[in-house]
Amino acid sequence: MKTYKTTLHEMKPFLMLWGTQAFSALGSAMTSYALVIWSYTQKQSALMTSLLMVCSYAPYVIFSIFAGALSDRWNKKATMLVCDTVAAVSTVVMLVLMKQQTLQVGHLYLINIVNGLMNTVQQPASEVAVTRILPPKYYQKVGGMRYLANALNSILTPIIATAVLGIAGMDAVIAFDLFTFGAAFMTLAFGIQIPEETEEAPGNESLLISAGKGIAYLRTEKGIFGLILFLAAINLVASIYDAALPAMMLSRKGGSHTAMGLVNAVIGAATLLGSILASVLPKPKSR
Repeated sequence: MKTYKTTLHEMKPFLMLWGTQAFSALGSAMTSYALVIWSYTQKQSALMTSLLMVCSYAPYVIFSIFAGALSDRWNKKATMLVCDTVAAVSTVVMLVLMKQQTLQVGHLYLINIVNGLMNTVQQPASEVAVTRILPPKYYQKVGGMRYLANALNSILTPIIATAVLGIAGMDAVIAFDLFTFGAAFMTLAFGIQIPEETEEAPGNESLLISAGKGIAYLRTEKGIFGLILFLAAINLVASIYDAALPAMMLSRKGGSHTAMGLVNAVIGAATLLGSILASVLPKPKSR
């Protein structure tokens, strides 16, 4: 019992951060899911719907190489709070435009670009923050917990979003998203302390030099570089499928939000099952 209490005490800051951030991620995913349905019903265009995904991920491709360097320079907690706030403001703008009946798909492209950029900057800050509030002995355990949260969200997102969208409409989905943001923001701002290390700052080193060091490191680590290329190939194929699925489900006879939600929920369940299998199967032998 004493060991359990000690573990709970040591992991409490992470559990608070993990729980509220996962809750906020659920709200954001629900909004993104509902917007895909909304955009397709507005234009009946698979291309325009696919561009929503492109606008979300383009900032990752273009700016992720600099995001880590920026995270090294900035306060981690402040970075996370600012990025979350900017994303929430963009959601409020979208809600206002929708209430005024002036929301266009082009607005969604711009909003997705802004949100994608904020996520690109926030992610490395969040990764570092976890290591600052958690003893190293728990790193492996929390890695599985974070992946579990992502898998659960992939199941819950289509189910809850479809239900809320069908019962209360798009306004309710966005309102839930803003509520989850508020819960995560208040917890991080007032309930979690993220210590800043006193290590020497990068100084006047430019972002290009910092990014170049990261690229040079990958050139020396062939295994990591190969893994990146392998995952990129998988994501390329998966993205083609993800972009085509909404149009394929909504355009066919008998297709509906409910059918699309069911398909995505099954995909999420398979993801969850895969994560569980990966955690219980024997560790691969090193070659």
